[in-house]
Amino acid sequence: MRTVGCWRTTLRSAAVASVAAGVALAAGCAPDGATGVARPERPSRAGVVESYLPGRSAEVFLPAALGRAPVVVLVPGGSWQSADYSGLRPLAARLADAGSVVVAAGHRAVAAGARFPEPVADVVCSVDFAVDRARRAGVSATSVVVVGHSSGGHLAALAALVGDQFRAGCPYPPSRPDALIGLAGTYDLARFADLAEPLFGGPASADPGRWRRGDPIAWARDPEVAPGLRILLLHGSADPLVPVAVSEAFEQALRAGGHRVELLVLDGVDHSRVFAAGVAGPPIERWLRGRP
Repeated sequence: MRTVGCWRTTLRSAAVASVAAGVALAAGCAPDGATGVARPERPSRAGVVESYLPGRSAEVFLPAALGRAPVVVLVPGGSWQSADYSGLRPLAARLADAGSVVVAAGHRAVAAGARFPEPVADVVCSVDFAVDRARRAGVSATSVVVVGHSSGGHLAALAALVGDQFRAGCPYPPSRPDALIGLAGTYDLARFADLAEPLFGGPASADPGRWRRGDPIAWARDPEVAPGLRILLLHGSADPLVPVAVSEAFEQALRAGGHRVELLVLDGVDHSRVFAAGVAGPPIERWLRGRP
């Protein structure tokens, strides 16, 4: 285990912690020093809200300098029940200020009647939209990065690993992510079966093939899936809802599939703060700068 600033890189094994029944997207806040005490996010500039599909909106943040830049898509969590990206605005603004084109995108959610694979198809289309939107703004994508928090991490992982399987009815040119960033994602459906049942319309026993198709950790072990994909996983050590063991298991599955993956465990950070601009922003920016 190696300590770097207020986070640590870890490959350790951990006992499986019990998962709380609800995993929701909470309002973002940033850490105050090393103590982990929360403070509100600073106000940030707004993006431009656009519809990328009928009834599905996204907020576009452009960098000051155009030309060549990473294109980053942010996918909100919400237990698959909701998809409110407003809490991701500070992180989106920070990454745009650092030079990326950033799109925070909503998707169809269970509370509005969506069922798998509809939310994944929306995330895939939001990535296609983001790259096309960047092109129309005069930006050539140096990389295409999909970032997801909590249940949004599950959707982002599927979009990055096997997105072509879920692309349907999207009017933009196809764009395949070359990088995935997960923020305390619910990658292993077996650990969140009760929470995921509404997404799949029933238990895994009723349609195991459908659940297998929607399980990122199963796809991660396949060496034929998404060759060349780079992955960064961020997880707070103080997360009571999605244990660090979930990201550790996903990391191990990705390594078994031959993927390049880095896991950073953020000391003192909980589930609602792992996507805060002051928490996730610095390691994401460093990681993006280190891309070839």
